[in-house]
Amino acid sequence: MLQLLRVHLDGIPLPLAARLLPSRAKFNLGLATHVSLHARYQKQHESTGKKAAASMTKTSLLGLVDNLERTVQGLRLPKSHTEWGDYYDNTNYSDDSMAEKSRIIEEFMGEVKPERVVDLGANDGPFSRVAAKSGALVISADIDPMAVEANYRRVKAKGELNVMPLLVDLMNPSADAGWDNSERMSFSRRARADAAMALALIHHLAISGNVPIKMVAEYFSSLAPYLVIEFVPKSDSKVQRLLATREDIFPDYTEQGFEKAFGGFYSVVRKRKVKGSARTLYLLQVKG
Repeated sequence: MLQLLRVHLDGIPLPLAARLLPSRAKFNLGLATHVSLHARYQKQHESTGKKAAASMTKTSLLGLVDNLERTVQGLRLPKSHTEWGDYYDNTNYSDDSMAEKSRIIEEFMGEVKPERVVDLGANDGPFSRVAAKSGALVISADIDPMAVEANYRRVKAKGELNVMPLLVDLMNPSADAGWDNSERMSFSRRARADAAMALALIHHLAISGNVPIKMVAEYFSSLAPYLVIEFVPKSDSKVQRLLATREDIFPDYTEQGFEKAFGGFYSVVRKRKVKGSARTLYLLQVKG
């Protein structure tokens, strides 16, 4: 879906959308009417070169729009298992450790007092909401569609106005696009903030993505002057899970290696061990 939207800046064309629908969609009257039949009708008139007569009254048009709105509101992402969709249901944090992590993040946010935060690898947004407590607008980004969907559903259900869930692949984020590469801004430009958060993320980028830690640090430093980041050591079960299917070719993936790489771009403001875990939270500030 992300790739399709990069190609089709104004939205997925109707004929393509109709072809992408599963066969069961024909039993959904709203989808059958507004997508499948509409696409067929459009194709018929394109082939004849004739324009359809505008015979719909204002009342009928409003009724059609209302039906379209109800159809969209009734859509639900099919339930499916994704790799990180249930991350916080199966975390190796104890309840006490999770509470401690939240407390530390709240402390760091209180010190920085950001107006805008970008939470990278937010999953379904538990710590985005910790950051949002201060009143900051939080861009809550993750690659997992089920996690982002759950985040969005909570935003809608709770009427949250300062958490913005986004589906983002940090290994291939959206670039500047459109006319003169300036019609649509890249994610990196749109995501610039007063503070960034990267919690339980560094091992995915460095180990799963094979991105050198120094390059991760350089990229993060371009997004915000402050960074709250969680270092997850190799002894952690989540890292062990990643290393189980590949050779460990990451000798610099240590706490010392992490601090050295990030030290080229940041100064350490605060460093806190999360009790009950082997993880460490850092509050970093971009140098100079």
